[in-house]
Amino acid sequence: MSGSHSLMLCVFRIRHIQQVQSLMGDLERTDRESVHLLENELQARIDQIFNHLERLEILASKEPLNRRQNAKLRVDQLKYDVQHLRTALQNFQHRRYAREIQDREREELMSRTFTTNGTHKKMLDVANMLGLSNTVMRLIERRATQDKFIMIGGMLVTCVFIFLVVRYLG
Repeated sequence: MSGSHSLMLCVFRIRHIQQVQSLMGDLERTDRESVHLLENELQARIDQIFNHLERLEILASKEPLNRRQNAKLRVDQLKYDVQHLRTALQNFQHRRYAREIQDREREELMSRTFTTNGTHKKMLDVANMLGLSNTVMRLIERRATQDKFIMIGGMLVTCVFIFLVVRYLG
């Protein structure tokens, strides 16, 4: 191949890279529904450019010796630019996936209703997995109820005691 052909191909590849760079700028402004389509288009274009660069590298190796080094250098620079675009696209996708996961988890947390009965059921499930008998489970539940009454009673006795101390000593 002559030098003019490889130069024309090089200019053609540069135009493709500039188009991809332009589309990359559109990623941030694209709505959620269309962003997947744009990402797929960008990925396809980047893959296509890489395929063309491989052919361009073959053409560069067929250049006359005095121009071969310069041609290979230009191809390597183009490869570097395209690799940079690929990495930028992957970083964008990673950030978008992380945002989507955070949004989904936030929605799940906001829509979830928290009840103590949910906790109680999980405790029973864990205890059943550990092999505790129903009798032991009933004893634990009864003890929890008794502890609650003891705590309330203790709080009432303390309040009465504080009231009496303040009234007669204060």
